[in-house]
Amino acid sequence: MDDAALLSLSADLARRAGAAIMAIRARGVDGMDVRQKDDASVVTAADHAAEAIIAAGLREAVPDILIVAEEACAGGEVPLPTHTYWLVDPLDGTREFAALRDEFTVNIGLVRDGRPVLGIVAAPALGELFGGIVGRGAFKRTAAGEQRIQARPVPADGLAVMASRRSANDPRLIAYLGERQVASVTNIGSSLKFCRLAEGAADIYPRFGRTMEWDTGAPQAVLEAAGGHVRTLDGAPLGYGKPGWENPSFICTGATTG
Repeated sequence: MDDAALLSLSADLARRAGAAIMAIRARGVDGMDVRQKDDASVVTAADHAAEAIIAAGLREAVPDILIVAEEACAGGEVPLPTHTYWLVDPLDGTREFAALRDEFTVNIGLVRDGRPVLGIVAAPALGELFGGIVGRGAFKRTAAGEQRIQARPVPADGLAVMASRRSANDPRLIAYLGERQVASVTNIGSSLKFCRLAEGAADIYPRFGRTMEWDTGAPQAVLEAAGGHVRTLDGAPLGYGKPGWENPSFICTGATTG
């Protein structure tokens, strides 16, 4: 399968996983089976159902490509990186999901030689799906159809900042923004922050809290396919295959920011 076919496969699996997530959400909080993992993050029945759908579909279609998936890793199945591998976060923004907010996503990304090369980010509660192949462009798909998306240069009135809901008062974020001209700050959960930059609705997303590679692989591919950038604090591209699959702090920017 070429990259276009792999992207199409990822989009179909994300759609199917999203449908399963929404079916579980329809049960209400009592039917979600919300639990806390050892690292204090939250997991639900929807995380496991979505991961099962995605993993089975990837193994059937491309059995030779390693799958690195959040819940499998949480259960002790922690593989070593290979030349090419999938990164799967079946339900990014589980806290938002459990709180019955709409800011949760399904992330499926492909890494090759330590760099994300393609990704799909589906937001089932919002009816949005983002995809892209680095070097070939990005798109957004809704009920109204599909359109190409592109990260934008910073508007004259200042930066539209995206930030996680939990870092609203993070002193590191406040210090980083410093004397920059800021037009707005929006706090939301999940990988949607990357996607808002990719579609030209925001300009910068500084991330100082802990993230894992499955949180960022797919949305980084979408953002970079749209002309944006994801860099560590020293200016290097955010790479993959790191020990423990854990990311350092990073900054997402649009077309010409930073």
